[in-house]
Amino acid sequence: MARKTFMTALETTRLVLRPPQRQDFERYAELMADEAACRFIGGARGRHEAWRTFLQLGGSWFLQAFGPFSVLDKTSGRWLGYAGPWHPQGWPCPEVIYALHPAHQGQGLAREALAALADWVFTQLGWENISHFIHPENIASQRLAAHFGAQNQGPGQLPAPWQAMPFDIWRLSRQRWRGDRLPLAHPMDDPRAFA
Repeated sequence: MARKTFMTALETTRLVLRPPQRQDFERYAELMADEAACRFIGGARGRHEAWRTFLQLGGSWFLQAFGPFSVLDKTSGRWLGYAGPWHPQGWPCPEVIYALHPAHQGQGLAREALAALADWVFTQLGWENISHFIHPENIASQRLAAHFGAQNQGPGQLPAPWQAMPFDIWRLSRQRWRGDRLPLAHPMDDPRAFA
């Protein structure tokens, strides 16, 4: 059961995560227009469709008391992407989603944001598991999920109109996160391999 978490903010070494605000939209629209960046999340979207999906991110906070955060550079305040808990009606389970603006991929920022989110989701929302729905060809996201100890549970299915979108459910348990998680600076990992 979700606790009262409305409009919270998280900080990491380089990032601030806070609920979306109107001024985030221009950079969000740039991200959604980029075909390569959106390849595994339903494809690029025009500005009007991007506005509707942007409203869904913010609306989740009002209706569920949680949702994806805007990910900001801690020093400049620049919008870098979004990441956070997501659970639309009909989803097979709650999910933690993320996407970074193309200019900020390959810098280990997703890893930093997801580590903070795992702590927050398990502590504040009380989730027993974190799931990521990852396209079978999205190797960078698979490596990122595996880095945190998530395991591939096999294919899942979304409701219409997304039923044809292929993905595997990668799941990380609260117990594994607290006890068996890998160190964030694993020497075998190249940070550039993570989105």
